[in-house]
Amino acid sequence: MSLFHTSFPSSGDFSPLFRLLDDYDSHRTSRQPSLRSFSPRFDVRETEEAYHLDGELPGIAQKDIDIEFTDPQTLTVKGRTEREYHAEPQVEIDGDETEQKSDTKSLYRFWASERATGEFQRIFSFPTRVDQDAVKANLKNGILSVVVPKAIASPTKKITVE
Repeated sequence: MSLFHTSFPSSGDFSPLFRLLDDYDSHRTSRQPSLRSFSPRFDVRETEEAYHLDGELPGIAQKDIDIEFTDPQTLTVKGRTEREYHAEPQVEIDGDETEQKSDTKSLYRFWASERATGEFQRIFSFPTRVDQDAVKANLKNGILSVVVPKAIASPTKKITVE
């Protein structure tokens, strides 16, 4: 007779439990937020004229994103984000009424912390020459869109020997 009811799938798949424990351990051991990092997801498409990069950067301000070429065919997108919480603790007054109490310092006990914070960096290396001067970037609704035009192939030039 078992004293505890197990609610695990009959297939014996414990991966959700292990993932939860890993997430908890990662959250517990990350004492310094400056050391945290994440890798945003990007879709990368190629057309005849350009490379198109669309990345998810929800809640990140334009000023916190840096885009630069580290060499003629390598683009780096990097930045950082932090989360702020502005909830005021509530204090019960005379049974049903509640009042915001702003002079009390509130401590949060997280049940889950799944949103990415810290520094991020993605590096994209292009297989062909690109036109660095014509790159355009746009941040709208948490999606960073970068268009990197391909360099126009210069026509071959014949040099005569004198």
